[in-house]
Amino acid sequence: MQHQLRVIKPEDYFILEEPYYEPVGDEIAVFEAAYRNGLPILLKGPTGCGKTRFMEHMAWRLKRPLITVSCHDDLTSSDLVGRFLVKGGETIWVDGPLARAVRAGGICYLDEIVEARKDTTVVIHPLADDRRCLPMEKVGELLEAPTEFCLAISYNPGYQSVLKDLKQSTRQRFVALEFDYPGAALEQRIVEKESGIDAGPARQLVKFAHMTRNLKGQGLDEGASTRLLVHAAKLMVAGVAPVVACKSAVAQALTDDPDMLTAINELSGSLF
Repeated sequence: MQHQLRVIKPEDYFILEEPYYEPVGDEIAVFEAAYRNGLPILLKGPTGCGKTRFMEHMAWRLKRPLITVSCHDDLTSSDLVGRFLVKGGETIWVDGPLARAVRAGGICYLDEIVEARKDTTVVIHPLADDRRCLPMEKVGELLEAPTEFCLAISYNPGYQSVLKDLKQSTRQRFVALEFDYPGAALEQRIVEKESGIDAGPARQLVKFAHMTRNLKGQGLDEGASTRLLVHAAKLMVAGVAPVVACKSAVAQALTDDPDMLTAINELSGSLF
């Protein structure tokens, strides 16, 4: 069976409708200033706190295409830059997401950059300093980034270890923005807006999240994220009992440890 290669165009990556995002500080102003000066951006913060939504919002504000890459252990430089593929008996070059973003003058967002192999991240170094270029050795091309291009990466400092850390040679090329879970009032408003749930149960969900976050380092790697609260709220709006929604969307997502599951379920039971 012969498969046709779909040609992906820059307009496929434009975000046409404004993504809902509530600023918590001066992150929008800093991002826009960095973008105007051609500086790459590093977002750091716990999972589910809004880093990806922030990137979508900024792409919409700046009217630039957003190409997102979810990094993983098997990510190679060819996955980012491009590779030769055989089509119809001919060998053709196909740009990777990083090269596509450079050519389109878009935003390339490398999510959870520390998950990628360290030899892979070196490929972004020329794009993340004054050179602003992407060497494409396999085709003998040096791709220069237009002024509209922006490189952004993210990682969760809570997952750092000796094996998974962002090298200084990489991180010192970036302007860093630190993210965290929003304050209780703002987080409640986000849960209400994203799920359509009423204020009362949204307030209880936020209390529940803070309880689980207090368990970080005491049996939990992470507490409940804002994303998980939205998941639970959507289940509740759909008619699922609150305790069941918290168990399925939050507790089971946080841990497999039987004792911790019991403790978290007791927390939700005390609130609902």
